[in-house]
Amino acid sequence: QVQLVESGGGSVQAGESLRLSCAASGYTFSSSAMAWFRRAPGKEREGVAAISRGGGAYYADSVKGRFTISRDNAKNTLYLKMNSLKPEDTAMYYCAARSTAVFGVVSLSSEYYNYWGQGTQVTVSS
Repeated sequence: QVQLVESGGGSVQAGESLRLSCAASGYTFSSSAMAWFRRAPGKEREGVAAISRGGGAYYADSVKGRFTISRDNAKNTLYLKMNSLKPEDTAMYYCAARSTAVFGVVSLSSEYYNYWGQGTQVTVSS
């Protein structure tokens, strides 16, 4: 079955960095579009960054210039490098997959994705 397992979350100070990883299994990773979402307490789930089958990336305005999404198809792994973290980045971060995606299509809409991980917590203190 499809599994998405996030790791790399933690507690950091504002201005520091973290790298999240999402290990995927149970489907053809290289054929998928992938994304990171987050949900802060009391807020709705928010799309953070997405990457297409071809490697094209798209970011939410709130993280543009600070976060970088990437994928390693040989390792079936998705990454999110987060620099210059802010307290407002505090949230549970989720990995999502669209298992059979059209080449080049990328989306930050949660409806586009059909598999989800359990999440990893990121806490940024000021």
